[in-house]
Amino acid sequence: MVAIMTPKQNHLLAALPAEIFERLSPHLELISMPLGEVLYESGGKLQYVYFPTTAIVSLHYLMESGASAEIAGVGNEGVLGISLFMGGITTPSLATVQTAGCGYQLKERLMIEEFNRAGGRRSGLFQKLMLRYTQALMTQISQTAVCNRHHSIEQQLCRWLLLTLDRLPSQELTITQELIACMLGVRREGITEAAGNLQRAGLISYRRGHITVLDRSGLDSNACECYQVVKKEFHRLLGNAGSK
Repeated sequence: MVAIMTPKQNHLLAALPAEIFERLSPHLELISMPLGEVLYESGGKLQYVYFPTTAIVSLHYLMESGASAEIAGVGNEGVLGISLFMGGITTPSLATVQTAGCGYQLKERLMIEEFNRAGGRRSGLFQKLMLRYTQALMTQISQTAVCNRHHSIEQQLCRWLLLTLDRLPSQELTITQELIACMLGVRREGITEAAGNLQRAGLISYRRGHITVLDRSGLDSNACECYQVVKKEFHRLLGNAGSK
């Protein structure tokens, strides 16, 4: 059975007033987002914004040495390409697909036009929604930096797993330890040890390339406060638009 895709699987698009959604929907193009696809390069000019539905995209900062770490993840709660409406054309981050799926793209010109639209009783609502999302994303980025500096790899892994699960319909992730290590900017051995500890505690089940969460509340209890900080801020700023 083929799943039916709709733009309203993205929570930001679903939160738009009908008038704005109807204006944008003819220009939203459904695209496939395969694992590892680069949606935009560091320093590259952005031509589209992306609204993931079933895919999850990782924002990375790439060092001159080639090393990188995830600074934020974006799934069905958000949009990629905020620098377009924040006044910039490029961004220093790299956006790659972490979990394969689908999403919708919108040409940058149309995004900027809608963001700057004036007049009418719905004037400014799109802009306010995008700015609130941007503030929530900034919270995720800053909390990730704090977490990576002050918390253990096991706590970081719990935070990352919980944020990822919030964007998925199931409790299972298809991902390797090597890729998780790359996301967190740590050695693979550290992830192997942390995942082993969580498995022995009965919180997850891990087999090569697959992680199944067995006890979500236990995982939450084992995580640092960073997960709840990010989750609460998304809910405060976006309500149902930013939560599962």
